[in-house]
Amino acid sequence: MKHSWQVSAVLLSIFLAAQVIGLFVVHSYVDSAASAAATKEAGRPVVVYHDLPYGVERPNIAPDISYIFISAAVIIGTLLLLLIIKFRKLSLWKVWYLMAIIIALTVSLASFLNKAVAAIISIIIAFFRVFRPNVLAHNIAELFIYGGIAAIFVPIMNVKSASILLIIIAIYDFIAVFHLKHMVRLAKFQTSNKIFAGLFVPKELSLKSTFSPISESAATATLSKGAKSLPQRQPEADYSDSGSYAIVGGGDIAFPLLFAGAALPVFGFLKTLIIPAFAAAALAVLLSIGKNGKFYPAMPFIAAGCFIGYGILHLLF
Repeated sequence: MKHSWQVSAVLLSIFLAAQVIGLFVVHSYVDSAASAAATKEAGRPVVVYHDLPYGVERPNIAPDISYIFISAAVIIGTLLLLLIIKFRKLSLWKVWYLMAIIIALTVSLASFLNKAVAAIISIIIAFFRVFRPNVLAHNIAELFIYGGIAAIFVPIMNVKSASILLIIIAIYDFIAVFHLKHMVRLAKFQTSNKIFAGLFVPKELSLKSTFSPISESAATATLSKGAKSLPQRQPEADYSDSGSYAIVGGGDIAFPLLFAGAALPVFGFLKTLIIPAFAAAALAVLLSIGKNGKFYPAMPFIAAGCFIGYGILHLLF
């Protein structure tokens, strides 16, 4: 088993909660009246979404080809982060990450709060997430960030494009972890600098560890000593997850949520929850068969769980 059952249970609980909250956020942005009118006029189901707060614009991309745009964005973002690591521009990464958190959290929280209040709370959470990180603030942010991302991208997707995207990302994740290995390097860079995009749970669970500042992971202690020291390329034997924290990458949360969000208009909120339930079950399988101290690509498992959940939805409804 990769982690203790207690740590795995916490990871799975936060993962599933982020999926449910994310679907709620997406559902909150659906304009029911406009959707009903558009459906009646078109003679087929049409979903209309409310505008995002503060003039945030969704990409103007056709749903059938949106997977190309998102896949390209993932590759470009990865290359940019690798360049940041190469040239040791940690301050640039912090600014980029801070802005991304503020935008995603504001979009998410504005689905059920006044947009000014949502922006203020988002800035406060983002500040602690980047400059005063602790386990509680980190994972509270994780619960809501992905709903904001989904509210931006789900409206430009459909089930077909979301399915293709899941397959692409699952293949990419496998290659990036086991062959190119840059995904592991990115994870170690982020954890060593305490601004990891994803779930971050202490392997030694306690009330004190929940509220304590995030410490430097033992897995990255040799890679980073202070803000100016960034990880260098390591031999294959050094690519292990042997630090103080159990992690699940942000993409492992975001991509199944995009898929479930694309299915949401077809099945409705409650029925669609079957998809994240099976995604979480697939992640549980990986955690149960994984070995402690090793990195694994989670997306092949999670994507399979999403497709099984979607298939069961079709069989039942």
